[in-house]
Amino acid sequence: MNWLFSLVLTVHILAALGVIGLVLMQHGKGADMGAAFGSGASGSLFGASGSANFLSRTTAVLAAVFFVTSLSLAYVASSKPKTAGSVMQDAVKSQTVPVPAANGGEAPGGAADAGSKAKDIPK
Repeated sequence: MNWLFSLVLTVHILAALGVIGLVLMQHGKGADMGAAFGSGASGSLFGASGSANFLSRTTAVLAAVFFVTSLSLAYVASSKPKTAGSVMQDAVKSQTVPVPAANGGEAPGGAADAGSKAKDIPK
């Protein structure tokens, strides 16, 4: 399941970058008037109106891919098993390390202190 998440995330990022690039390459509505007076935009690779159609259709397809991958990432993230407790509770458990006794297994104060409840209080 982890490889699926990585694959969908990669496609999601590529689609986002593609949408950003295609939106920046498109001309605004006022750019058509400048092309009519010979600015050179009408002589593009796709023709006078072909570039607008190609770019807008490609942007729409990439936007749809972005939308589908967003939903897929939300589904994959929500289907992961929930853990009981909090994140801080797990951090505290992982940081407690048992320390061996210094006197060969006896408590630091001797045999009389072995039954004391406050062993971890420094003297």
